[in-house]
Amino acid sequence: MSSVLYDVPGPKARLRNVVYTIVFLAVLGLVAFWVLSALADKNQLSADKWSPFATDSRVWTTYLLPGLVETLKAAALSILIALPLGAALGIGRLSDHRWVRVPVGAVVEFFRAIPVLLLMMFSSAVYAAYTPISSDFRPLYAVVTGLVLYNASVIAEVVRAGVLSLPRGQGDAAVALGMRKGQTMLYVLLPQAVTVMLPALVSQLVVIVKDTALGGAMLGFGELLSQNRQITANYGANTIATFTVIALIYIVINALLTRLAALLEKRLRQGRKSAATKTVVVPVVDVGSA
Repeated sequence: MSSVLYDVPGPKARLRNVVYTIVFLAVLGLVAFWVLSALADKNQLSADKWSPFATDSRVWTTYLLPGLVETLKAAALSILIALPLGAALGIGRLSDHRWVRVPVGAVVEFFRAIPVLLLMMFSSAVYAAYTPISSDFRPLYAVVTGLVLYNASVIAEVVRAGVLSLPRGQGDAAVALGMRKGQTMLYVLLPQAVTVMLPALVSQLVVIVKDTALGGAMLGFGELLSQNRQITANYGANTIATFTVIALIYIVINALLTRLAALLEKRLRQGRKSAATKTVVVPVVDVGSA
């Protein structure tokens, strides 16, 4: 038997799949047992390593929550700047004018090719040498600048690919109606491309949230992950427990972002579907009765 997409496995293939699954789960269980045993031997699973996160509120109020606030602040500022800047760069790359398209393309390719950490460090050096920004705020400025330069370039490519993925007839129909290039892009192409671009944009937003940790590692930015040094220094070298809790916080934040994007995408699709199925009712005049 076969379906449209693949051949339906026969009895032997199904048996092999079951065996492979059992073997994989067994190996995974052995690896997990080995890891937990190693952690137990180092006393990393003892209650005193994990209890501060449940019994001492100062762990949260002094370290984790302030670090989370700094992470969200840097990520929010980067997103608010990178999204419109990336959209503008993406539209610029689609321009019919060579004098616009070529320089914008060079900017996008340049910043997309440089590691975001290098952009952060270079921004920090520039702010230290040529601006009066105090050292207290310089890490935040450097982190946001690096994230904006890199992610705006990536978002520009997402916008360009999303617009180019639309059927050519969409733009041709708008031109036939007498719409200018800017009007076609703003009112016809971009609204339709948003649904196509949304998964890639959400992935990039998740990357922005996680990349704030680079500033904590290299620039002394007091974001969430950097708080592990303070916690382990004050609560008995509970490194594994601290990293586990911080990882769970990141997972919750990114899961909320993904969920929010899924709801937004569903609403956009429903709105487009309802708009497409909406019909205009024309009143019928009874000529005979008139």
